[in-house]
Amino acid sequence: MTPFDYRVPTSAGAAVDTVAANPAAVFLAGGTNLLDHLKLGVAEPEVVVDVNAVTSDEIRDDDGGGLWIGAAVRNSDLAADRRIRTRYPAVAEALLSGASGQLRNMATAAGNPLQRTRCVYFQDTTTPCNKREPGTGCSAVGGYTRYHAVLGASDQCVATHPSDLAVALAAFDAEVQVLGTGGTRVIPFVDLHRLPGDAPERDTVLERGDLVTAITLPALPIAAKSRYRKVRDRASFAFALVSVAAALEVEDGIVRDARIALGGVAHKPWRATNAEEALRGMPADEDSYRRAARLELADARAVAGLDGGNAFKIPLVARTLVAVLRELGGAR
Repeated sequence: MTPFDYRVPTSAGAAVDTVAANPAAVFLAGGTNLLDHLKLGVAEPEVVVDVNAVTSDEIRDDDGGGLWIGAAVRNSDLAADRRIRTRYPAVAEALLSGASGQLRNMATAAGNPLQRTRCVYFQDTTTPCNKREPGTGCSAVGGYTRYHAVLGASDQCVATHPSDLAVALAAFDAEVQVLGTGGTRVIPFVDLHRLPGDAPERDTVLERGDLVTAITLPALPIAAKSRYRKVRDRASFAFALVSVAAALEVEDGIVRDARIALGGVAHKPWRATNAEEALRGMPADEDSYRRAARLELADARAVAGLDGGNAFKIPLVARTLVAVLRELGGAR
């Protein structure tokens, strides 16, 4: 491990200033992703800035009936919170489907959505990777692609975002509160992460020194009837091949509203707006669910690979989405 300076700032502003001033400085919260990268040689920071003492671990009701979640809230505490379990059950289910109990006790609400891809080539410093070293190439193209993207990828990167929590947050109109050198601002969660384009090294729209201080969930009655389903190669401690966070509002057999996000399919949590729009005003039946899935996946593209490629993901996403919608809304 490369030596680094460890600093504990006395305020969030001081933490921001320290990281903003040094391109080789990083924030440390739960550390469950950063420590992996330190051990693998993926990250070699000069300065590690511990922000646990300057960010909140509180969950509280906000004035609008939603929830304010401090950046330092541990995943296990967030999943166990009664308000999350009753108002946004898919968020709790997403959290509990990720990692292990030990890791959930360390990982934070802000850090989990900011974790980097688990692409095997990104984590292997002996292989070319545009995300790790821009301009070196993407080893996944034509390589091992089972876990890789079928939506929104580019010839520069086909990696997927690994966070389960992020998928549920994207479905339910969450927002991220950020402190930067220019002050505070709010970013809709669906706009936080980027597609790779020609700059796959940039996971998010955050600028150097930006510190996520909180995540807010709006009052969203539809989210009280929501589910998160994760399909993976083994029953636990595995990243998603595909996942679905969804909620439906059905009245008199007609879908009045829908919230859907997909995981394991793109460089970012994928808000399925085409499927949502296709469902609104339609009968809550199998045909509507299948049509919505088909429209959402119209632009999906498989990646060929040494392992046979990932074409299987496209029908797997469709089947998983239909199964979740059937559970939520019924089918005639």
